[in-house]
Amino acid sequence: MATLKDIAKKAGVSSATVSRILNQDETLSVTTKTRERVLEIAQELNYKKKTAPSSKTVIGIFQWVTLFQELEDPYYQAIRSGIERYCMTENLEIRRAFQSDPDYINALHDVQGLICIGKFNAEQIQLFESITPNVIFVDMQTSKINCNTISLDFEQAVIDALDYLSDLGHTSIAYLGGKEYLNDDTVYFEQRKDTFIRYCKEHHITYEPYLKETEFSADAGYQMMMELIDAGTLPSAVFAASDPIAIGAMRALYQKGYRIPEDISVIGFDDINVAKFSNPPLTTIYAPADFMGQFAAHYIQLLAESNTKLAYNMPVRMTLPCRLTIRDTCGPAL
Repeated sequence: MATLKDIAKKAGVSSATVSRILNQDETLSVTTKTRERVLEIAQELNYKKKTAPSSKTVIGIFQWVTLFQELEDPYYQAIRSGIERYCMTENLEIRRAFQSDPDYINALHDVQGLICIGKFNAEQIQLFESITPNVIFVDMQTSKINCNTISLDFEQAVIDALDYLSDLGHTSIAYLGGKEYLNDDTVYFEQRKDTFIRYCKEHHITYEPYLKETEFSADAGYQMMMELIDAGTLPSAVFAASDPIAIGAMRALYQKGYRIPEDISVIGFDDINVAKFSNPPLTTIYAPADFMGQFAAHYIQLLAESNTKLAYNMPVRMTLPCRLTIRDTCGPAL
């Protein structure tokens, strides 16, 4: 590839003069003939002017669910929105990819930082860390701290919800949840379910006939609740692992003539926007999904734009608290 030095040597001028001519510096005092000569030689040598690299840091966002699934459950959409809002504020360039994209690895190949939303196995973690060392996994917990993660305190959130129901006198509580599968089809460990079962056993709450898991969607909530109703016995309260599940369950109860909370109490998880507009407004656990996305983006920016390197690159595990939002779907047990 031709350089400024090659053009200068052939034109009989300095490299600085060639640079100023190619950059159309009108203050340079040279003859028109010299200008034309330099431009001709540059064209003859097929000189390509180097473009200045973008000053923006490029942050990749990888979403493990499809766009359709993201719309079905606003939780993951809220995480991504938080990331994008932070990146826009900080003037960071965004590169988006979904696991359903056929060539998502190439789409992310030159990012300086990468935020992966969802659940991933060891092979995928290694793959993403080969793209850039600046990676954080959002809404994922690992048994060992072997990669950067940020997630919610699901354990304490479930305890808070069940303490609230217990204080209302409920001794039979249903669990309606969903299963999430890793890329190798193994089932991801569900902290909410594990904590729910442990709490019920410790506090002598009946739950076994009312524990169901399918998907995190309103349709799944509706179907699971219909199965409980058709079985002929209902608990006095329902803990749903997501708001869409809770809203679907409430729909099934209304169709069968049950009143909420007079006949049965319902509590959700996430506090999505529509939760406050359900009838009655849904009692739920507020999960700071949007802020979790913003915080993840802030952390990755620090890693990607750091001018110093730590002697030991230590992975971190960050956990954000949730809080109980009391509205109108829970009441005293009959």
